[in-house]
Parts: sequence; C-alpha cells; structure tokens
Amino acid sequence: MVVLIGACCQKESEANLATSDEPTTPISCKGVFTQGGLVLCQTEPGTIVEVIRDTKSNKRQSIKIVADKNGQALIGFDRDDEDVFLTAINPNTSVEIPTFHPIYLKSREYSISRIDGLPPSQVSTFTKTQYAHIRASTARKKPGFASRQKTLWFKDGFTYPLKTFVKTSPFGAQRILNGEAKRPHYGVDIAAPTGTPIYAPADGVVSLADDDLYFEGQMVMLDHGQGLISMYLHMSDIAVTPGQQVKRGQKIGAVGSTGRSTGPHLCWRLKWRNRNLDPELLTQWPQEDKHD
Repeated sequence: MVVLIGACCQKESEANLATSDEPTTPISCKGVFTQGGLVLCQTEPGTIVEVIRDTKSNKRQSIKIVADKNGQALIGFDRDDEDVFLTAINPNTSVEIPTFHPIYLKSREYSISRIDGLPPSQVSTFTKTQYAHIRASTARKKPGFASRQKTLWFKDGFTYPLKTFVKTSPFGAQRILNGEAKRPHYGVDIAAPTGTPIYAPADGVVSLADDDLYFEGQMVMLDHGQGLISMYLHMSDIAVTPGQQVKRGQKIGAVGSTGRSTGPHLCWRLKWRNRNLDPELLTQWPQEDKHD
C-alpha cells in the first residue's frame, strides 16, 4: 500500500503553505506508520524533505534530508513520536513554497515494570574505571552512528538476524526502579545459544565492528543507507570488518553474552539519524496504516 500525501492534507492555519492553486512538490510514502516505524518516500530527485516533530517538552525538532537520484528518502519515527510533519520542496523547480504534509502515526503501548525497595547499588552506580570505559566506548561508537551511505541499500524490509530464537524482551520496554524511570530498552532481545550465527537482515555496509564496548560488548553496526543504522550487541564473535559491504543473509557474527549482559542473547537495535526504531517492525514491510 502506498499513501499519497498532498495538498488535501494541508492545514489552512499554517502560514506560508502552498494552497491548492499553487504548484506543489509531490511525495508519497510506504512503510510502517507507527511509533518506532519507518517509511520510504518517493518524490522528485533532489527534493529537500524536512521532518518536523514536537517533543514531550514542547520543543520543535527538525531534520533535513535530500531525496536521492531516484527521488527516494527514508524517514524514521522515534519510540514516542506523536505529531510528525513533512515539508517538501524541490530547489530545481519553480516551486517556491514548501508543501506541508502531516504524518499520522499509530500509537503503541509499551511494557512497563516497577520494582521498589532496591538498594542504591542495584539502581545505578559505576566505578571510576567503569565510567572511563563507558566514555571511551561512547567515543568509539560515534563514527558508526555518523555513517551516511548515499546508496540506499534498504529496499524491502528486514529478515530476522537469527534463524531460530526466543524473543525475551520487546522494543520500548521500560523499568521504573525505586520510583525512578530508567531509559527505555530500545532493542529487541532474542535469546539463542552462544555461537548461534547472526545474519544481516538487509544489504548494507559495516560502519562499526568493535569488540570491547562497555554496555554492548562485541557489536557490529550496519549502515543501510541515508542514516539507517542497525546494531547487533553482546556478540561472541565478529565476522566482518568496517567498510565491508554485506548482503542480506550473510553471516556477520555469532550470539554471545559480552558487555553488560546476563546471558547469551542478541540485542537487535535500529536507529535513523539518532531516532530509535523498532527493527522487528521492518520484518512486516511494506505493511502500513492509512492516514485517517
């Protein structure tokens, strides 16, 4: 299903928006229109697409992307995104006023667990040595997240990175310890024995392969194009190197329990330009909801 987004969705109250008798830049999107989802939009090559959202603190954030030579642009939605809008304008045409497009996302309910009465040592404490390792790990991850492959390797969704597994924790789950809300779990945890092969869910380029990260342990990042980065945490073995191109179904490593982990499993994560997405949703591609 393809959702056409055009002048019919504009709001008259918005200033400086195209009206029905003005030329507009066409854009249509398909994918998963829900919190944590992803859509692939088709427009004119070179079109500047601005993705705008209002945060919980009522701050407006925006990201500008440029449609590739085929007129395609990926757009991802964070765990808690609610109001998302697009503007599209092609600088190579006579259109001077951006076309305004609201995106209606399906909301989700996430697993919340509350644990009270824990001693402070079990909530959040690190030694100086651990803090140093965390800071070093954060610095080493930055190039992997900053990778921006111009080639859009992502085309038609993901396959699961393991052939057999048991899902133990869904995307977005959150714990509240002693009344303090901890950071949501942005990965999908899938349990499997140590050494179980991990396969690339889609084509991409390795943007990071690191064997000593504090939280993640051994981890691989794959850049699927336009800022879409998938991650594979707690691995026991890494079978790829940075800069290597991989194909869907190619082995990239093996399940382990390295880093901050309590047992062998794969934590599978996905980001689009620093927004946290649910990788499992992309195994349903191109399923999406209408904007109604």
